[in-house]
Amino acid sequence: MPDHLVYLKRVPLFVGLSDTHLQRIANSVHERTFEPGTPIVSEGEPGQGFYLIVSGRARVQRGDRVIRTLDPGDYFGELALLRNQPRSATVVAADRTTCLALTRWDFKGLLEATPTIAVHLLETVSARLDDADTR
Repeated sequence: MPDHLVYLKRVPLFVGLSDTHLQRIANSVHERTFEPGTPIVSEGEPGQGFYLIVSGRARVQRGDRVIRTLDPGDYFGELALLRNQPRSATVVAADRTTCLALTRWDFKGLLEATPTIAVHLLETVSARLDDADTR
């Protein structure tokens, strides 16, 4: 199994967590690979988890419009860890793309065992929402 901890340490969402907490998250992620043109998540479908791009690139789309391109180290779906809402955009693999995926149900188990992770995540997501509102 690759050392997922190395990738997770680079995610702003997890900055400030101890290595112990990061290791718990790393133990819960699953590596998934998507071929070019394959949707990773689809707009309107229920959000089931968080994805961190390890290799490859992906396009974030709303309808036919490309909103942005995601590169290795970029992530999406963090709100799906906290709530069951439809996806606000489609993310499609532009290249052969490998992601680390963390499902909401696996994450809930982590939160029950380690509430410190929940507090940190809420603070970080809140800051990201504030940033998005000011744009």
